[in-house]
Amino acid sequence: MTAYLISAIYYLFGDPKKNSLEHRLFNTIALVNGLLNILGALGSFYLPNFEIIFLLNLTSGLLMIGMYFISRIKSIYYILFWPFNLTILTYLSAMWFFNGGSHGGNHYYFIPALVIATILLRNHRVWLLYLFYISITASLYIIEYFRRDLIVDYPSEEERYLDAGGNYLFVQILVGILIFILSRNLNIERKKSDSLLLNILPEAIANELKIHNSVIPVRYDSISILFTDMAGFTKVAETMTPEELVNELDTYFRGFDAIIKKHKMEKIKTIGDSYMAAGGLPNVNYTHAIDSVLCGLEFQRFMADHKEIRQLQNLPIWELRLGIHTGPAVAGVVGTDKFAYDIWGDSVNTASRLESSGIVGEVNISHATYELVKDFFVCEHRGKIVAKNKGEIDMYLVKSIKDNLRDAVDPLKPNSIFRDLYLSYQADEVI
Repeated sequence: MTAYLISAIYYLFGDPKKNSLEHRLFNTIALVNGLLNILGALGSFYLPNFEIIFLLNLTSGLLMIGMYFISRIKSIYYILFWPFNLTILTYLSAMWFFNGGSHGGNHYYFIPALVIATILLRNHRVWLLYLFYISITASLYIIEYFRRDLIVDYPSEEERYLDAGGNYLFVQILVGILIFILSRNLNIERKKSDSLLLNILPEAIANELKIHNSVIPVRYDSISILFTDMAGFTKVAETMTPEELVNELDTYFRGFDAIIKKHKMEKIKTIGDSYMAAGGLPNVNYTHAIDSVLCGLEFQRFMADHKEIRQLQNLPIWELRLGIHTGPAVAGVVGTDKFAYDIWGDSVNTASRLESSGIVGEVNISHATYELVKDFFVCEHRGKIVAKNKGEIDMYLVKSIKDNLRDAVDPLKPNSIFRDLYLSYQADEVI
């Protein structure tokens, strides 16, 4: 039921993904005010000069409904800003003369009218808008003061009180509707901005940044850092247009993102064709090395599946080198513009060397990582491999999940024994 209601609201007023906040507000306000003016026309028959008031309400209502349809169907709204405001001001000014002037309560409507105009204003020339509205209302008061004969007054005090009270209540309802519309749309925009922030930063870091406007760097005694790089990327890139290259990278990185999320890892960043993620932060856990290796195995299977497809289509193939290292590091957010969550330390450099010294299609891990995952995975010792600026590093290739710990159908899917052992590591964390 809620989904149908939301779909109906989006259909009437605009989809937040496609229409700006101001555009959706214009659609909402134009439709609501148009309908209210038409209802006002139908409720004006008791007034002595109801013919004119009926015509003013009906005409202005139909004009606003027309602007709503233009804005909604043509996906434009800002060129209608001044026609919309002039329609409202013309209507209110005419009602001033034909419905008792300031004695009838029509002046109340200029307050929500100015609120509407201010909300919809895009170029922030608020002073010009305020000057315009002040000029209109001041002119009406001056004309009424010097030419009271131009104002059609009420035949009795009873009717004046009745209409003024009705106007006052109606303005309260209208302002309430405007506040509701604005708050709902602001909540939508807040959710969009929060979602965007969470796409950039881990949730805990995003919350800290919103509360304190800064993030205190945190040292982690043990995290697992995963690096990948596309082998032969430069050669493959020469055979593709820039658009094809970016689209292909996007396909792979989207796949990596889904795998990372599945295994509770944090994506740190991408640099060109390189992808970096880490486990064990910002929320500390004892299973980050296992999570990282599971991610690495799934990354390589994802790449192998795409390789088969591209070979059948006679397209250039993409292959992946992947390295994982476990060790201490510092994490935080630096800068004020285009900030990003990042990690620093010698462990990061070592993980990068594990990747560059890796073998295409394999998961290359350090001895530190091996010690944490050897009970879960079949690993092949490569020996001591010379890494640039790091000397000799003990490296291992993760071949698979151990036979007794993997699913009978899917070799990369842990079975119940694996999960029980994994949960025991989490229990150690709690203890």
